[in-house]
Amino acid sequence: MPHSVIVIGAGFAGISAATSLAQKGYQVRVLEKNSMAGGRARVFNACGFKFDMGPSWYWMPDVFETYFKQFGRQPSDYYDLIRLDPSYRVYWGENDYWDIPAEMAEIEALLEKAEPGAGTNLREFLAEASYKYEVGINDLVYKPGRSVLEFADWRVVKGVFKLHLLQSFAKYVRKYFSDPRILSLLEFPVLFLGAKPKDTPALYSLMNYADMELGTWYPPGGMHEVVRGMQTLAQEMGVEFLFNSEVKEIRVTNGTASEIVIADGGTYKADIIVGGGDYHHIEQHLLPEKSRKYTESYWEKRTMAPSCLLFYLGIDKRLKNLRHHNLFFDKDFDNHAVEIYDTPQWPSNPLFYACVPSVTDPTVAPKGMENLFLLMPVAPGLEGDQASVREKYYKILMERLEHVTGQNVRDHVVFKRSYAHSDFVSDYHAFKGNAYGLANTLRQTAILKPSLKSNKVRNLYYTGQLTTPGPGVPPSLISGTVVAREIEKEFKNA
Repeated sequence: MPHSVIVIGAGFAGISAATSLAQKGYQVRVLEKNSMAGGRARVFNACGFKFDMGPSWYWMPDVFETYFKQFGRQPSDYYDLIRLDPSYRVYWGENDYWDIPAEMAEIEALLEKAEPGAGTNLREFLAEASYKYEVGINDLVYKPGRSVLEFADWRVVKGVFKLHLLQSFAKYVRKYFSDPRILSLLEFPVLFLGAKPKDTPALYSLMNYADMELGTWYPPGGMHEVVRGMQTLAQEMGVEFLFNSEVKEIRVTNGTASEIVIADGGTYKADIIVGGGDYHHIEQHLLPEKSRKYTESYWEKRTMAPSCLLFYLGIDKRLKNLRHHNLFFDKDFDNHAVEIYDTPQWPSNPLFYACVPSVTDPTVAPKGMENLFLLMPVAPGLEGDQASVREKYYKILMERLEHVTGQNVRDHVVFKRSYAHSDFVSDYHAFKGNAYGLANTLRQTAILKPSLKSNKVRNLYYTGQLTTPGPGVPPSLISGTVVAREIEKEFKNA
């Protein structure tokens, strides 16, 4: 008889783990709290608009290709992709913006115009970033992080200086560039990793390589089409999905997870349990205290990546001066970062992001209308995301959007929904209402992350953004693959 597996949570990591295990011959069932797969990448429809609820950037297409390839498939079997050109727009102020081209020669020319020599320097900067991407994405992130011996024969030992693991991103990037706009452009991907650029290893220039060399893509229909594709593949592999099935308890007998209890009182048994939901919630609230690897004080000391305040807006006209992706950097970058990481508080002059997928995809909004998604990064664990606070920031963001792009938007909003900390907690049991997971700091890298294997419950594993390799959609895909490999090693002959 093949081993049976229950995966808790149908986010990217949970589906990835479930599909990988099913391919290896395991009987896999996924229990999902919500009514559909995707986790933070769920979707909803309202008033003729289709809104992706979370991830909206499709970066690192090679990771998705590698994922599907292991099952003898390719992404195009399940969804289409369009490369965006320009990749995105960055607003520095009123009538002051850069459109970031898809072609590298055009990016170099853009930076050269801002700072003499920057085009040549970008070429050198990205050549080093390419090496980091190859080592980081193809080697480091596939390590399970269970022992320092995993890295004994790894290229990082010989290339530690080339990877710039001990140098800050901020210091490193300033060796190449001085123009503040170029610095902001290169530092913005780091903002979501969980630390300011000065506290993030320069290794993460690999994100700039992913951005500028590999490009920004879009799956028509929205990011949830990727989820649909992954779910379809999982079902082809024999995975069973049970939705509206929130796990309320994991019963442990003699050091083994013996039974799972869901909200309606139903119970399930399996040989192996994979926690693909929020690691902190599963460990601290579903397990008996004696079966927890970590203490609550351990979790309180973890550095979390940001949360965010989101607005999903339906607009009854077409908008001007906006691309598919738009970054509003018309306020001080460093000050907002301090208010996220150093002195956590609701921001005074926030940067924000606006996504208008209907610029590319007419299926996500009624004809002649626009789908507008606003995101403001904020510190995790903040109190007071009540309606009045949300409305305050809605007004701030919309005033800035209207001023910088030169148009009236608020009078044309026909649908509006907000989403913040308390919603992340309610829908995903997200620790401190985080949106992105555990921060990628040096003290929370590889073996220093929460382990993907429980040392108290012999058949309990974890996957997702609070364990190896870290936050983001591509790392979550990889996380599911990694935990499946570890389970196969330990149960193959059991």
